[in-house]
Amino acid sequence: MLKQRKEMSTVTVSHSAAPARFIPSVKTGSIPWYIWFSVTAAACIMSGLYWDISWHETIGRDTFWTPAHLLIQFGAVLAGIYSAYLIFSTTFGNDPAAREAAVNVLGFRGPLGAFICAWGGAAMIISAPFDNWWHNAYGLDVKIISPPHTLLAMGIAGIMWGSVILILGQMNRADSELRRRLQRLLLCTGGFIIAQDMMFKLEFTNRVLMHTAVFYFVVTLGMGVMLEGIARASGYRWTRTAMTGFYTLFFLLGLWVLPLFPAEPKLGPVYQHVTHMVSLHFPILIVVPAFVLDLIFPRIKDRNKWVQAAIEGVVFVLVLLAVTWPLGSFLVQSTAARNWFFGTQQFAYFLDPTLASVRNVFYVADKTVGIFLFKMGLAIIGGILSTRVGIAWGGWLAKVRR
Repeated sequence: MLKQRKEMSTVTVSHSAAPARFIPSVKTGSIPWYIWFSVTAAACIMSGLYWDISWHETIGRDTFWTPAHLLIQFGAVLAGIYSAYLIFSTTFGNDPAAREAAVNVLGFRGPLGAFICAWGGAAMIISAPFDNWWHNAYGLDVKIISPPHTLLAMGIAGIMWGSVILILGQMNRADSELRRRLQRLLLCTGGFIIAQDMMFKLEFTNRVLMHTAVFYFVVTLGMGVMLEGIARASGYRWTRTAMTGFYTLFFLLGLWVLPLFPAEPKLGPVYQHVTHMVSLHFPILIVVPAFVLDLIFPRIKDRNKWVQAAIEGVVFVLVLLAVTWPLGSFLVQSTAARNWFFGTQQFAYFLDPTLASVRNVFYVADKTVGIFLFKMGLAIIGGILSTRVGIAWGGWLAKVRR
């Protein structure tokens, strides 16, 4: 009987040690070159995008071959290079470890993040001639949200999230030291994701809208997906603060550096006297509610996920309202904000003098307090739903190993 028990024990151990599919761990202490390439591509794209919007506000619609456009497309090409290498080397190479840590798409094998980055790079490159045609057909300078710009934004998002998945595929298989180093790059890429989101929302987050409910609805829209998704996957205590802090620093650097360079409009009509590059607006203080979420998370992490989403959605909107309302009053009404630090004295050359932002008065969108409160309720509901999706998204990201 004792001998029979030992044999049964041996069989059990042998079975558990041989899973159906083994995904090898990453033991090396060096970060793969394609991870560095992915972060570099994200940095080039976001720097070029900020520069390009400034170019439009300062100089106007120019040729495709502006430095800002080239920097954006360089990031797309770079994403295409490392993605193609990963996919083709895994598909046609002889590395069994790489093949085990890969997914199959239409007969090709490679890391999941590489396929997403490849799609993003292709979408970005396709958007360039589409954007040229759109400008020629509908005007030299148009709004940020247009079909070609939306395709470009989707491509950028593909590269950003593909990079996140590429990093997590390595991070979730790495030892503790390598994991910490990859974690920093993950937070950096997450910061670029927040920066892209806030750039796409620029038309609805002007300082003259800070006393309207639409401002809070737009800022909150999708924010929980980004913050919670990466926070739940990274394992870092202050992920939300780090990501939004990165966005804040990125926007501040752009605000302070670009106006140092002389430039003037090349298109008309010119309504504002512009002699230097016009930067984007002062960053929205989303870092404050993000910090509060990081602060309270240990106390709510064991509760029901819908309860977590409800608490975080409400807290985010209310803290954002508490810090943004007085900031808006300062940026719009105070002459102390019209300097290099806050940059409220800068205006795009094409802004009509009758606009609220030029006259430094708030835009009135909510005619009654009741309408404002109703719309703020929608912002809170949007924040809760966004956070719940982010929690589920983060749970999936935390399991990515390929």
